[in-house]
Amino acid sequence: MAAVGMRYFITGTGTDVGKTFVASKLIAAANREGIATVGFKPISCGGLEDVVALRDAGPMDGPDLDLINPLRYNTPAAPYTAALYENKPFELEPILEAYNELTSKYEGVLVEGAGGWEVPITRDYRIGDLAKEFGLPVIVVVNNRLGALNETILTVEAIRRRGLECAGLVLNHLEEERDMPSVTNESALEDILEVPILLDVLHGVDELDLPWQMTS
Repeated sequence: MAAVGMRYFITGTGTDVGKTFVASKLIAAANREGIATVGFKPISCGGLEDVVALRDAGPMDGPDLDLINPLRYNTPAAPYTAALYENKPFELEPILEAYNELTSKYEGVLVEGAGGWEVPITRDYRIGDLAKEFGLPVIVVVNNRLGALNETILTVEAIRRRGLECAGLVLNHLEEERDMPSVTNESALEDILEVPILLDVLHGVDELDLPWQMTS
């Protein structure tokens, strides 16, 4: 169930599982359906490729990069490590201000985390803690392969421990060929976690449809 408007926090079972790819395709799908939707990347580490992809998936007259991504580190590492290396402490207030500005202007806002759910932002503050600040339902992007059951169960249980709803899973096939785990993970995860599989994304797709659960 969506919050006011179509707003979700998108996390992953780890780094490089396709969060930006999925978020960008969902943003584009929402705009095709007439739902003015933008991406929001509170913290980026390394290059701006992900931020640019989120911007380009949104409306032509959408927000600029600084609003989409209010806190930026050049170091390609966890935010905690990057902040120490660059001597640039984490600040929550600019992130919340940017989020509030976006939600005041757009019906849909998809917030993309950095890395996985427990990635540290400070010594005692994780991506999951940042997600709780927004209070949004969480979509988990899963690298659909051998090991996905363990990673996904750990992630969903951690989401629930913070009192947040896991709104669904997106199974993302990073490899072109399918193996037994990539075929059977869907039914196993639905049975064990009792959360919907929003999408089963095959390798190399150009567009995604917007799952009906995201607008209901």
